[in-house]
Amino acid sequence: GASASAGAQAPTADAPPAEAKAALGPQTFLLEGSDAFDRYMAAHDHACRWAKCNRDLIARRFLEAIGAKSKLVLDIWHNSVVRRDVESPQTPSDSARQKQALYVHRKGAAPSDAGPVVIPGSRGSRSYLVLPVESPKSLYSLAHGAGRRWARSKALKSGKSRYPEARVLTRTALGSRVICENKTLLYEEQPEAYKDIDSVVYDLEKEGVLKIVAVFQPVITFKTAQAD
Repeated sequence: GASASAGAQAPTADAPPAEAKAALGPQTFLLEGSDAFDRYMAAHDHACRWAKCNRDLIARRFLEAIGAKSKLVLDIWHNSVVRRDVESPQTPSDSARQKQALYVHRKGAAPSDAGPVVIPGSRGSRSYLVLPVESPKSLYSLAHGAGRRWARSKALKSGKSRYPEARVLTRTALGSRVICENKTLLYEEQPEAYKDIDSVVYDLEKEGVLKIVAVFQPVITFKTAQAD
């Protein structure tokens, strides 16, 4: 599943240790403005830039392979730390809401403040194009996918038992094709290993954090053409 957490803006490096502990509790933390904080965020930003370049390269190679052109609409991260002003959801009156600078830490969660988002299901289920509704109650985040129902180890064990011939998993119930020559990944990422994407998206819609724009059905899922 997806998760997002927000931490209060850390005290500056000049704040006394006692004040920092009182503000953030016994957990490990980095002081904003400290050398450790700056090094961490620099490494974080570098990793995000690397991931963006990697996604761009994959997209370019895919488009070249099928002889198609495209236009970049959205490029987002599912694991990141971003600083933003967050409105307090506890305030009864919208006009009285106060904003606080927080660090939103997304782990397997898509941002809901960056434009339309595709929430994929599995190789054998539909995916949804949604328009997020910015909301402080969801920390401006959405699920980035259906989420796993089984851990990879369980999916691998179950898959080998249920499907002795891994190649049967290269075709889905929807009639789509899966290109993956790695048997372990075929088992680990079988459709049954994931939650019901319809329920996940409808629950988010019910909570008012997104609007469904379109529903996609897979035709080809490409993972790897190289066996271990």
